[in-house]
Amino acid sequence: MTKLNVALLSGGISAEREVSIKSGNQVYEALDKAKYDVTRYDPATDLGKLVANASGIDVALIVLHGPYGEDGTVQGLLDLLHIPYQGSGVLGSALAIDKWTSKRLYKEADIPIPSFQVLTQNEACDPEVLSEKPGYPLVVKPRYGGSSIGTSLVQSPRQLPEALGRAFEYGPHVIVEAYLQGTEITGCVFGNEDLQTLPIVEIVPGSGHAFFDYEAKYKAGATREICPARISDTLSGRAQSLAVTAHRALCCRGYSRTDMIVHDDVIYVLETNTIPGMTPVSLFPLAAKTAGISFTKLLDRLIELALDKVSP
Repeated sequence: MTKLNVALLSGGISAEREVSIKSGNQVYEALDKAKYDVTRYDPATDLGKLVANASGIDVALIVLHGPYGEDGTVQGLLDLLHIPYQGSGVLGSALAIDKWTSKRLYKEADIPIPSFQVLTQNEACDPEVLSEKPGYPLVVKPRYGGSSIGTSLVQSPRQLPEALGRAFEYGPHVIVEAYLQGTEITGCVFGNEDLQTLPIVEIVPGSGHAFFDYEAKYKAGATREICPARISDTLSGRAQSLAVTAHRALCCRGYSRTDMIVHDDVIYVLETNTIPGMTPVSLFPLAAKTAGISFTKLLDRLIELALDKVSP
């Protein structure tokens, strides 16, 4: 059997570089070396090498997070080089990483979302005004990016200036969103035209974490991930349906993971990830494992879907 030449992209230059490297290491170890010859590329240093080797690359696995990896930029480069890759293309990647745009598309698709406002840097903001909409407590997050970097839970108006300062470090627009207390869950979807849903995962941040922040996401033992989630079959089915609807509303392809919260028996969608994490504590591999799909087989399937994108 002829091996496929796989370009594994991880690292990059975003604030999520460390997470990307960990995910890349995990993916490299899990790839079946009997099927694939794997070459690693770090876009921070290896773009020239990637371009030079393009004609010999059969498929790319993008394990990048945040700007310049998950936002459509690398996807556009790979399109120019005629290298197929897993996951969403330029449009879906750009839409999903933009929390403001994705929220508008969620609303258009009748997907429930928390109340929110968008604030612009250097624009006057009275913290007391936000007491009415979205109301305290609230979540402050950058418009772009992931892994909860730059995100804060704000309990009162006096805490808002510091939280805004932290979020504005990552761009000129910030999302101020109502904090809904409830059961945090995530729904995983994969496929191109025919979409398959995986079991819903419940996320229980440990003590000391008011929400699913960066440390809770990536520190081993900081969070309990329970799959399948301890919610009713009705709610689980609804969450899977919302994950599919969000995937399609944002023009995603290949796979995605949509984060949600169950509040008063209503499921609200928070955001959609087009390149879910692939570390030992990541949620997509856990959902796949619960469905009987090993990590190695999951990667095989993502490569198949990547190659299927270029089929007639």
